[in-house]
Amino acid sequence: MLIIVCYDVNTETREGRRRLRRVAKLCEGIGQRVQKSVFECRIDRAQFEALERDLVAEIRQDEDNLRFYRLAETRGCEVKEYGTFRAIDFDAPMVI
Repeated sequence: MLIIVCYDVNTETREGRRRLRRVAKLCEGIGQRVQKSVFECRIDRAQFEALERDLVAEIRQDEDNLRFYRLAETRGCEVKEYGTFRAIDFDAPMVI
């Protein structure tokens, strides 16, 4: 499944800045950054549940915002890109 993870972490305090780094590191470990606080993740259900659990444990719900968008690939997900960033094609052959 394709998941979009978006977050906004309050960085007015030192602890908030640490939280932001931890949230970003969790997302970087499983997906690709497409904007500063937006990640695309092609993962299975177990990976999604683990990511969701880890991120919810990391944020402060009274200060931060965390959103997950699950895109149904069976309906033909279309992404239009403008600008310099080019996403990794998860379905393309991997070249090492």
